[in-house]
Amino acid sequence: MKLKIPDIPVDYPKTVLLFTLLAIILATLGMKNLYFRGDYQIFFDDTNPQLQAFQEIEATFNKTDTISIVIAPENGSVFTPEYLTLIRDITEAAWQTPYSSRVDSIANYQHTAAQGDDLLVEDLLFDAHPLTLERIAYVQSVATQAPRLKNLLVSERGHVAVVNITLQLPAGDQTALVAEIHQHVKNLTESYHTAHPEVVFHLGGIIALNYAFAEAAMADGNTLVPLMFVAVLVILGVMLRSVNGVIATLTVIIATVLATLGLLGWAGKFLNNGTVNVPTLIMTLAVADCVHVITLVLQSMRRGMTKAEAITHSLRTNFVALLITSLTTAVGFLMMNASDSPVLRDMGNLSAVGVVIAFLLAISLLPAMLALLPLRVKVQPEAAEQTGFTRFGWLADWVIARYRMILSVTVVLVSACAVLLTQNSVNDDSVEYFDQSYAFRQAADFMEDNISGLTNISIVVKSGKSQGINDPAFMQMLGAFSDWLRAQPETDHVTTLSDTFLRLNKNMHGDDPAYYRLPDDQSLAAQYLLLYEMSLPYGLDLNNEINIDKSSVKLLLTTENLGSKEMVALEQRIYQWFDDYRVEHNVPHYSVLASSPNLMFSHIGEVNMTSMLQTLPVTLVFISLLLIGALRSWHLGAISLIPNLVPAVIGFGLWAVISGEINLGLSVVVTLTLGIVVDDCVHFLTKYQHARRQGKDVEAGIRYAFSTVGKALWVTTVVLVCGFGVLALSSFRLNADLGLLSALVISIALVVDFIVLPAVLLMFDRQQYASDGPDLSRVANTGVSSRSLNTASATSTTLKQG
Repeated sequence: MKLKIPDIPVDYPKTVLLFTLLAIILATLGMKNLYFRGDYQIFFDDTNPQLQAFQEIEATFNKTDTISIVIAPENGSVFTPEYLTLIRDITEAAWQTPYSSRVDSIANYQHTAAQGDDLLVEDLLFDAHPLTLERIAYVQSVATQAPRLKNLLVSERGHVAVVNITLQLPAGDQTALVAEIHQHVKNLTESYHTAHPEVVFHLGGIIALNYAFAEAAMADGNTLVPLMFVAVLVILGVMLRSVNGVIATLTVIIATVLATLGLLGWAGKFLNNGTVNVPTLIMTLAVADCVHVITLVLQSMRRGMTKAEAITHSLRTNFVALLITSLTTAVGFLMMNASDSPVLRDMGNLSAVGVVIAFLLAISLLPAMLALLPLRVKVQPEAAEQTGFTRFGWLADWVIARYRMILSVTVVLVSACAVLLTQNSVNDDSVEYFDQSYAFRQAADFMEDNISGLTNISIVVKSGKSQGINDPAFMQMLGAFSDWLRAQPETDHVTTLSDTFLRLNKNMHGDDPAYYRLPDDQSLAAQYLLLYEMSLPYGLDLNNEINIDKSSVKLLLTTENLGSKEMVALEQRIYQWFDDYRVEHNVPHYSVLASSPNLMFSHIGEVNMTSMLQTLPVTLVFISLLLIGALRSWHLGAISLIPNLVPAVIGFGLWAVISGEINLGLSVVVTLTLGIVVDDCVHFLTKYQHARRQGKDVEAGIRYAFSTVGKALWVTTVVLVCGFGVLALSSFRLNADLGLLSALVISIALVVDFIVLPAVLLMFDRQQYASDGPDLSRVANTGVSSRSLNTASATSTTLKQG
């Protein structure tokens, strides 16, 4: 007799257990190759145009990786001998930060002044000048008025100061370097806080942002996964009421997670902010597979089957449904490859691998363990089906009695939510990725309220010729552009070379205020700049603003903490201003390039959402074909589209009321949940179709589906919602919003499958079904084994054919 897949784990449980454990161990060994990356650059492809622009800017000028020390005395003023000395000390100590290449503060600001016919260039807090009341008043006057300092390194009212450290990090994985730098600076501020407990210190900048990304990922990995394990254990214990069933399920969960992460290590990949949450996702999906198998095993044993028969019957009954739901879920995850973010693509691919592994273990390791472990179930052949039906029978009767009203309400609700979902807008703010528990978020909010935002854009203006920046026409353009930037409502600060030329021209004319204007002679401007550059100390040169052949300059625009929509709109206005200026002044050789990590994140959310929506039709077609093939029915395949699409429409419609903002994480929810949502639909339709092929009418088919799969769908949905609900507890907003909206969509899916799907079947599925043979689920009540009935059925078929 030909051996079938469902028979193997039952007939050879020890062999199956041995081989699956060996395979899991081999896969798990790959975890030794895993490492973690949490820097912002992993969110972008090398071909990302904003990243390429940013890399070009960094290659031409010094890197812009910075960490900022915010100093805020409780007395409300940094302009006292004590705090000015503190700022100077911190500035000097900051040079010892690993990989530091530059330190800027009001202490070492290169103040220029006329001294006879000479140009005096020195630190604003030069050691040779005692901090007398007169000198402090002078320093305060300069610092709070100098365009390069005000609202960047000191607040306009002088109550907050900033020491900004620029770093040169080597290419490649920078996670460990970021942690080292952050810890060094944190230790530095803590030592000064010990000496000055009345001073509040904060850390900002790109390095602090990178550290916060890594901190968020590690925090989620260390807290959410264990929390999910506890939640799953509790839910399974309550729902299954079988200790060995829970043990078998947890074994499958652990094996799935370890094998999935091991294969990631063998593939040479690393953990990141997305993949670190994959264990939580696949844990819930593995539970869903196991629950369907175990629920039917226990149900069949209550009806009188032996354990071996019950396991075989459960595998045969669930195999196609588990296969198709695993495939559709994997397809949903694989569609995340349309994302423009490598982090989300890795998350999708790893989750798809985990889904497949969970399915394979659910039909091999799980039944083998169930065959070996004792399962004590009280046989209740008379009451078993009644009990299974009674739990959801009232719901089936309620839907059958009111299906027309249900369809009418559904049409109205879906239409309303379809209108609402258009009110959602794609908007990302990298600062708001973190809640108030993160030191970085606290620093960002404090800086925005007291000095300036953390959002910035590096803008390179190219003259198109060597030494072109000294051309009076170019300087006039640069001055006009800088003034326009400062006039924008979002702007907090603009660092521009035009301010340096204004100051130098005034200095070289005896500090006459009348000469605070841009030089009108190119050779004179070049001499001023050369004299100034030669006077600057090491580490404080102009390489971060001027390229080697002096054909380009870089401006740094600092704004309030903007969302992605505002950032992209500002960028477009910048390019539009330049286009207009070039045309108006006939300078086509001038060009501009703008980029920054903030701008990169602003673009990727919108692009990602667009790419996800473009691939959605492909996903729907593919999943629909899978369902049609599995159900062997175009009719039911078409009907299945309704319960598969409605949850997303309602979910995103409700999200417009809850938040209204779609960030990078939410841009993948449709494709991520689509495959999961199909799970409930497939299991319900396969049981319904089985009943119809036994000669039952639509109402009886619906009641049969509720009685056989209702509990399993309820349990799996609770587990999935808890799994994504745990993710919603993340303090990292990308994960939290992803978990919350996914849990919402999956919850809605169960309601749709329990209420709307039966109503649709009652309305549109009145056709007759061809007979499919005897109902094997009733075998136990006849006293005939399932395998005997299979043989009898085959013999009967042969006789009929004869």
